[in-house]
Amino acid sequence: SLTELNLWRNQIGDAGAVGLGKALEVNASLTTLQLRRNQIGDSGALGLANALKVNGSLKKLWLDDNQITDAGAVGLAKALEVNA
Repeated sequence: SLTELNLWRNQIGDAGAVGLGKALEVNASLTTLQLRRNQIGDSGALGLANALKVNGSLKKLWLDDNQITDAGAVGLAKALEVNA
């Protein structure tokens, strides 16, 4: 099964990040996800954050060079507080 996915620089945007988040909610094999330079903003970050609350397999998530502000970062941080 797939353990690493590199989607660097694919213009995924918020809608794509939300979709990936929904997939991550039920995925138990992916350990690394690279989403650098994908025009992801706060709503996309919050979609990913929802997945991080329940996904225990993802260990590495790259989100640099996106448009995530403090609001999206806070959402991700709160999700990590409940992710064990």
